[in-house]
Amino acid sequence: MSKTIKLRKGLDIRLVGIANKVKTAAAAPKTVSIKPLDFHGMIPRMLVKEGESVTIGSIVFQDKYKESIKFASPVNGKVEAIVRGEKRRILEVLISLDENQEASNSGAIDINALSGEDVKAKMLAAGLWPFMRQRPIDVIADPKNEPKAIFVSAFDSAPLAADMDYVLHGKNAEFQAGLDALSKLTSGKVHLTLNGKLPADATFKEAKGVEINTISGKHPAGNVGTQIHHIDPINKGEFVWTVNTQDVANIGSYFLNGVYSAKKTIAITGSEIKDPAYLEVIQGTNVANILEGQITSDNVRVISGNVLTGDKIAADGHLGFYANQITVIPEGNQLKFVVTKGWMGPGFDKFSNSRLFPTYLMRKKRFTLDTNTNGEERAFVMTGELEKVFPFDILPMQLTKAAITDDIDGMENLGIYEVAPEDFALCEYVCTSKIDIQDKIRQGLDLIAEECM
Repeated sequence: MSKTIKLRKGLDIRLVGIANKVKTAAAAPKTVSIKPLDFHGMIPRMLVKEGESVTIGSIVFQDKYKESIKFASPVNGKVEAIVRGEKRRILEVLISLDENQEASNSGAIDINALSGEDVKAKMLAAGLWPFMRQRPIDVIADPKNEPKAIFVSAFDSAPLAADMDYVLHGKNAEFQAGLDALSKLTSGKVHLTLNGKLPADATFKEAKGVEINTISGKHPAGNVGTQIHHIDPINKGEFVWTVNTQDVANIGSYFLNGVYSAKKTIAITGSEIKDPAYLEVIQGTNVANILEGQITSDNVRVISGNVLTGDKIAADGHLGFYANQITVIPEGNQLKFVVTKGWMGPGFDKFSNSRLFPTYLMRKKRFTLDTNTNGEERAFVMTGELEKVFPFDILPMQLTKAAITDDIDGMENLGIYEVAPEDFALCEYVCTSKIDIQDKIRQGLDLIAEECM
């Protein structure tokens, strides 16, 4: 039965730089990148060498320990470099583009004629499986596991996030085909969760073969973890798979057209962007051309993703595999005079989750915030602030402390199987002690994966 959920906890961080609903196609980049670091816990085994040619959908590398999971090239081109770090760890695979970007077509595939195992085999062979993510642990889904349900969030509530109703408008056929494919992978339900505060696009509200739920409230209402917790919670030994909305459409496009689709629409956002807008890009695209002439100041941070969970990249870096936006905000590495811009200042330019600054009363004002944490890490003290923004029936501070101390029993009892690092992004933002809570939760999840699964 469909559910309607209203959250009382959460926090919307209102930033300047939301993308205008203008969509253009980005110029072809010089290079694209596939970064193994985007896939936590995965160790790649290269199937191509530097200088070799690749085509759209050809396999570049596979998971060393789960060889059925393969990663495809998003373009026609040549492997320009395999960038390695310490201990020869592969950091990224750079591919330069050919002029011809036509993809070979293997023909449409009738999903209705396939079994679940057939759908899984075709997705694995085509390099589509990295789109599938798994809870618990928040990693690429293990194809050997049986999910009790699959969740798709039809909206993103993170700061300056792309409007998925706008992005997926007109892609009804691809999105529905993707849902049809997902429904073959589970004997349970495919849950599609809509934003209860706004009317949904026809692509979502007319979806068939899924259970449509609605959820309303502040961020993290759009996080799939929040939706799983309130709709179908995870117990030890159970698995739930999740897929991003654009990735659902790309899966559907493959079955409809027989072509690996690596295109996505991203939002270019942030206070330091001249003209925030939407761009159609290639997965893993180089952002240099995208940001050329767009950044309005020198001292900025470029983020692949949103400000809470995204990754810092260089101005000529590459878009992350799962990122649907690029955010550019001021770098917070400059000293602030305590009486004017510091904690003693009037605070008319500061976003406040409490009543500390008068801007608490300005409910619609948007703010230009930088990356300064306004303090260093200190003793982890009880404040009650984490609980105000964490809409789970879980004790966030106690779970974080259990993760810090490697307390496996404590983590299991406190709900570690239900959460992912992104679920604690707001807790990290409001934390008085400046603890890197997302990192601590990731460490806890890694320990659980190693010892208990």
